Amino acid sequence: MERYLDLIITEKNIEKNIEQILLHQAHLTRRQISQAKFRPDGIQKNGIQCRVNESVLPGDYIRVCLENNSAVSGQLLPSETAVSPDILYEDADVIAVNKPAGILTHPSGVHYDDTLSNQLVRYFHDKKESVMIRPVGRLDKETSGIVLFAKNRIAAARLQKQREDHLFCKQYVAAAKGFLPVDEINVWHTISYPLVKTADHPIKMKAVIQETADCGKNTVRYSELLSAITHYQVLKSTDSYSLVTICPETGRTHQIRVHMKAIGHPLLGDRLYGTPSISGVTLFNRAALHAWKITFNQPFTGEKISLEAILPEDFGYFSG
Repeated sequence: MERYLDLIITEKNIEKNIEQILLHQAHLTRRQISQAKFRPDGIQKNGIQCRVNESVLPGDYIRVCLENNSAVSGQLLPSETAVSPDILYEDADVIAVNKPAGILTHPSGVHYDDTLSNQLVRYFHDKKESVMIRPVGRLDKETSGIVLFAKNRIAAARLQKQREDHLFCKQYVAAAKGFLPVDEINVWHTISYPLVKTADHPIKMKAVIQETADCGKNTVRYSELLSAITHYQVLKSTDSYSLVTICPETGRTHQIRVHMKAIGHPLLGDRLYGTPSISGVTLFNRAALHAWKITFNQPFTGEKISLEAILPEDFGYFSG
């Protein structure tokens, strides 16, 4: 999809030349400016293609082509089903979707045309729009909730930078086994056990409670440790379960599920790390985890955007 950045030069943002304007005012990188130069009509001043070393004056109009119609998700097939994505928000640069549990975010293995990304390709295909979508973070197949996609390369890069700078925040709701005391509104707890891959499963992780190396064959090398930090707050409790909201500071594979197991409260329905039932009653057919809220800054305007996705039906037992 075509995406242009438009600037009108004023006395307040006057610079020596166009390149300086794009670097200092538009906050583009030199690589992004270089890529724009090679697109048809990539960088224009007052409607005429120009060089980036040209000088500017107040009143000049600068237009930069950030992405053109040649950028499409060609490697992704449109979904063959009639299922439409549950879109929570969309603008020229991002689109947020409420993912149901049970589908992948992006194609992997035998799942090449039945993922959330394939649904979005179908959505844009039906709208006759050429868009290359890029997920900004992903959710496990079992996890439901909000997934944010960038609609152009620069938006993706800026949102990823927000994640690294902790300006992009995602909060989850989870149902965990056992009783945890309900917290006051401003009270949060932190789990900071590093994670390491297990040898007996291709994706399974485990928490390293003591960072000192074990003896014998179970020795964990420091180079294998992945730092992981999870913050949580208890919303509701019974003797059998606790409903918690979780804000991961890092984004390791299965981080929330592994950390909750590490403190003795695995997620309900989690057959890989936890307990599928309470007192023999199965309440979830998947790990009880839902990404219910995200907060980020619009990648070009800086506007703060906060989105929420209502709890899915299988959380009904806990949401009353």
